[in-house]
Amino acid sequence: MAKKAKSPKKVKSPKKAQKPQPKGKGGESVRILISRGRLQRRITEMAREIRKDFPDEPLHLVGVLKGAVFFLTDLGKQMSGEVSFDFIAVASYGLGTHSSGQVRLTRDLDSSIEGKTVIVVEDILDTGMTLQYLLRVFEQRKPKRIRVAVLLDKPERRIAAVHADYVGFTIPNEFVVGFGLDYAERYRNMPDVGVLSLGRKD
Repeated sequence: MAKKAKSPKKVKSPKKAQKPQPKGKGGESVRILISRGRLQRRITEMAREIRKDFPDEPLHLVGVLKGAVFFLTDLGKQMSGEVSFDFIAVASYGLGTHSSGQVRLTRDLDSSIEGKTVIVVEDILDTGMTLQYLLRVFEQRKPKRIRVAVLLDKPERRIAAVHADYVGFTIPNEFVVGFGLDYAERYRNMPDVGVLSLGRKD
């Protein structure tokens, strides 16, 4: 296993919005949980932690679409040495704020991972069902080793017995959007991570 990395940053939910965001559809609003500056600093640290564990090896980063695109891009830019990218897509959330509990593969990898050191790059780890499914798929393909890097960890939601080797931030059990994370395919382009509040239904 990889060496113990630095403890992930714990993030408490702010009582008030740091930067009020415009109201979205139906009165939705977002309060900032992790600013873009904090995100970038932690991602840089994570890149160094990963490379420290594998100083001379080519690393194959596999991003889980769509949410991990921003995270993988910034992580890869901060990582020295030989790095290659690939992407895989699974479906579990649908259009709501709660996971359906079912995971299915919707886009497979472009190339073989056999004999490679693979870093699975995920935006968020909550129930663990998606990660458990992906690890089972990847392990059948005979990589040299597999490690998991997640930007956000929501341990209160965990169902499956899985963990990440590298964690950016541990967050409370709230629905977050931004920096790749979405609600009904919206909010992905926000540069910060924020907590989404849904508008009241009359």
